Amino acid sequence: MPHQTTEAGFTLSDDPARFDLVRAHGWIGGQSYWAQGIPFETFARACAGSLTVGAFAPDGQMAAMARVVTDRATFGWVCDVFVDPAYRGAGLGKMMMAYIRAHPDLQGFRRLHLATRDAHGLYRQFGFTELTKVENWMEIRDPDVYSR
Repeated sequence: MPHQTTEAGFTLSDDPARFDLVRAHGWIGGQSYWAQGIPFETFARACAGSLTVGAFAPDGQMAAMARVVTDRATFGWVCDVFVDPAYRGAGLGKMMMAYIRAHPDLQGFRRLHLATRDAHGLYRQFGFTELTKVENWMEIRDPDVYSR
């Protein structure tokens, strides 16, 4: 059953039937600094395999989104947080993070991660800190995967 809340006239929901995948892909694939050029099919699979949240304006238009890659038991990675430029300054970033932190499927985790280039202050308000034991982390990184 989808989880939903309303704040300051915006409705936040994880209902996949309500999520505007085309609009979200336009933001992430066309405007984000982290996933420029992501193919629609790849983005759609990523959303289908994640807890995907939309913030909807009073007129029903999706105004912001976030995605949590999670097993819904032990771990989550918050990603693809994006607020449409027309709605910035309305507190949607904070609303999205409060929604995620309170979501019933995202409680009791051992780890909740995210990466950001420029929103550290926002995320610190919700308990995020720099990585601990960074020397234990490894990755395979292919920054040009969407351009090939």
